[in-house]
Amino acid sequence: MRDRVRRLVLAAAAAFALVAVSTAPAAAYAPVGVVHTERVQAGPYTVTVGFSEWPLRAMQSLDFTFAPADGIAGKSGRLTIDGPGLDAEDRETPLSRHPRKRDVWGLDVQALPEPGTWSFTFDIDGRAGRGRGTLRNVTVLDQPGPPLAISWTVCAIPPIGMLAYLAVGWRRNKPSERVAALV
Repeated sequence: MRDRVRRLVLAAAAAFALVAVSTAPAAAYAPVGVVHTERVQAGPYTVTVGFSEWPLRAMQSLDFTFAPADGIAGKSGRLTIDGPGLDAEDRETPLSRHPRKRDVWGLDVQALPEPGTWSFTFDIDGRAGRGRGTLRNVTVLDQPGPPLAISWTVCAIPPIGMLAYLAVGWRRNKPSERVAALV
């Protein structure tokens, strides 16, 4: 009888641990923290543009949210981004739900490639008609931290050192001669 109770308790503990472990990934994604907003009038629609970092810096990943005053239900639209260093295929994109803040449109973990002056143009279609508005003169500062070439050089030192260490060890031990001696 005692063994049955012990097995039952262990099975319940294992089931509880399995449930606790399987729900952990859902908590891993932090909600979008908007630290700065700007308002844009796109025809009959007022759009609040939210940024998860402010001031904006080049090559720094951040979240953008685009929230019409009366919600995104029944609306569709396109976002056109204009700024230095942006590829032609990256300039225009449909407005879609933000993956972690589903009640607004947005871009998840995006980085603007170059410092300079940027603009975001919204073309929105909805019940109130078609609207177009632009958030102009968004200043993007230089990339934070050291230049990319220096960062990559510093990051490459450990793997290069490890390869050198392995090469020296390989040459000192001469494993090909040991294999030949065994044959």
